[in-house]
Amino acid sequence: MTGGDLILADVAATAALGARLAAVLRAGDVVTLAGGLGAGKTSLARGVLSALGLAEEAPSPTFAIVQPYDPPEVRVPVLHVDLYRLDDADEVAELGLDEARHDAALLVEWAERAGPGYWRDALALDLAVLPDGARRLTWQAPAAWEARWPPPQ
Repeated sequence: MTGGDLILADVAATAALGARLAAVLRAGDVVTLAGGLGAGKTSLARGVLSALGLAEEAPSPTFAIVQPYDPPEVRVPVLHVDLYRLDDADEVAELGLDEARHDAALLVEWAERAGPGYWRDALALDLAVLPDGARRLTWQAPAAWEARWPPPQ
């Protein structure tokens, strides 16, 4: 497993990183997005979805919990997931995400609510707000991601 970090100066830089992630994303991938409220998790996911071809701005899946996107709307099927509202880690299994990931990539906000190590093969991205408003992105990339992350600029 490799790790590292980088600074994202603003929302545009966060979306640009999302576009770089979209270039290497494929069905079966899981990307977990951690960080506090307002840290940029949804902005990063929106950058991915926009780069995959989504014409409109993706809504936050906070209330839907799982927001699916399928071709031709996007070039790779994606489930944008927000586990914030789950009360118990056992509820994750009821969402059917493990089966769905065979045909789609998962972008999972608040993945820690699934329990520690739920997606051991995920690219784990953690965003933190810095005093100047920029974001620090820290990542852990398992072996399956080492050739793809971080993506080229």
